[in-house]
Amino acid sequence: MERQSSIRLGALEKLKSFRGMEKQKSFRGIMSLERRSRDSPGKRGDTPLHLAARSGSVAHAQRILAELDRALVAEMAAKQNQDGETPLYVAAEKGHAEVVREILKVSDVQTAGIKASNSFDAFHIAAKQGHLEVLKEMLQALPALAMTTNSVNATALDTAAILGHVDIVNLLLETDASLARIARNNGKTVLHSAARMGHVEVVRSLLNKDPGIGLRTDKKGQTALHMASKGQNAEIVVELLKPDVSVIHIEDNKGNRPLHVATRKGNIIIVQTLLSVEGIDVNAVNRSGETAFAIAEKMNNEELVNILKEAGGETAKQQVHPPNSAKQLKQTVSDIRHDVQSQIKQTRQTKMQVNQIKKRLEKLHIGGLNNAINSNTVVAVLIATVAFAAIFTVPGNFVEDLTQAPPGMSLGQAYVASNPAFIIFLVFDALALFISLAVVVVQTSLIVVERRAKKRMVFVMNKLMWLACLFISVAFIALTYVVVGRDDWWLAWCTMAIGTVIMLTTLGSMCYCIIAHRLEEKNTRKIRKKASASQSRGSWSRSVDSDEEILNSEYKTKMYAL
Repeated sequence: MERQSSIRLGALEKLKSFRGMEKQKSFRGIMSLERRSRDSPGKRGDTPLHLAARSGSVAHAQRILAELDRALVAEMAAKQNQDGETPLYVAAEKGHAEVVREILKVSDVQTAGIKASNSFDAFHIAAKQGHLEVLKEMLQALPALAMTTNSVNATALDTAAILGHVDIVNLLLETDASLARIARNNGKTVLHSAARMGHVEVVRSLLNKDPGIGLRTDKKGQTALHMASKGQNAEIVVELLKPDVSVIHIEDNKGNRPLHVATRKGNIIIVQTLLSVEGIDVNAVNRSGETAFAIAEKMNNEELVNILKEAGGETAKQQVHPPNSAKQLKQTVSDIRHDVQSQIKQTRQTKMQVNQIKKRLEKLHIGGLNNAINSNTVVAVLIATVAFAAIFTVPGNFVEDLTQAPPGMSLGQAYVASNPAFIIFLVFDALALFISLAVVVVQTSLIVVERRAKKRMVFVMNKLMWLACLFISVAFIALTYVVVGRDDWWLAWCTMAIGTVIMLTTLGSMCYCIIAHRLEEKNTRKIRKKASASQSRGSWSRSVDSDEEILNSEYKTKMYAL
């Protein structure tokens, strides 16, 4: 018996331990699933808080928010899925007011106002879906959400009015009546939207809060009555006429009154309602020169033609109108203004083109100056090299042996040292050498930024290079008298004649180019003075013409000498 009882006890203990292990495994599995769902997004990129908001599980949402730190809670509330939806957006769309309340506890206005991919935020989507309780929760927590707008500048009030959610419209108007005056990008107010969609109760609520809103026009110049005239609900037309009957005379940008619009849409009930208003101008003419009667005839709508004819309707041709001097004056002023604006626009474009050409010309001038500096440096080095080498390659060689040298000669002295031609060669060769070296030193040491100073430096260095070239030419000609000998001096004279003609012709041409360029610059300065004088007198177009003359004169000069 004792043995059997001990066996049973052992079996029970094994069973308990096995059940304990199973519980641990199941607990670990649940925890791992929770961690996995917490870390990995769903098919739409939903976080666990999104899923709780979508299912409406308040307990799940509370547990998720309680387990996170404060910083992580704010981050979790602002997290967007693939559609740009936050957890608050999802809860508001589904109408889960209690979940919305929990998420609002950890949200601020910026987080609550995050827009989804459809440009709606949580407040807008709740208004669109007609979730009144959700909106109450959001307004109680964050009243500023009522002022948020979507991509077309429409408020939640506008969204609710379009769909006819009267309770939501009344709630939002009680929160802030000024919401009714916020217009969309096209200028239409919430009253325009409600009137066009035919929601009578919404129109009535809006007019009760703000009767003057009926006179507001959109970017096309249309009032809410114009929009109602496009529909079929005559009751809305009556409501819009109650605050101020004069709204029936307001014209849009094309000169159309509500009667024109209703006639063009073929709305017989609306036309009859408008004609019943005392003081209506049946024969008002739009900017196309058409009356409502003419529009009905054009559309071949016999019923409307008869109705308008009974009310006294006729075409514009049948009317005898005195010439409207005010309209003619207005049209003339409009034409003049249009011409002036187009001229100003054209002048601005011309001035921009002139400035661009100026910049390009300045770049060309600076590039030319830089090329001239580089060329001067290269030529100076070349002349210095030639002048330096020439002194050591004198014809007749040097004294290398005093025993064979004539009396009075020293070692290393040139045999032609006493020749007058050699003396002339030596002097001018030295001048060419040292002038070239001076140019090299200056141009490799000075960095000139300002354009005028750079131009002046290039001018001076260029004239020094002229001298160096002239001196090296004289040195060469002098040396020819040594080389050819006394019997053939005519060759030296020929060489001198050739060199003189070429050098004088070249330098003379350069001097002519310099003088011509100076005269052009003087002429350009005169034009600039005239331009500045005309600009000071307010003649803008004349100053632009002067700039063009300056550019033309500069652009024609493809090259000039410094």
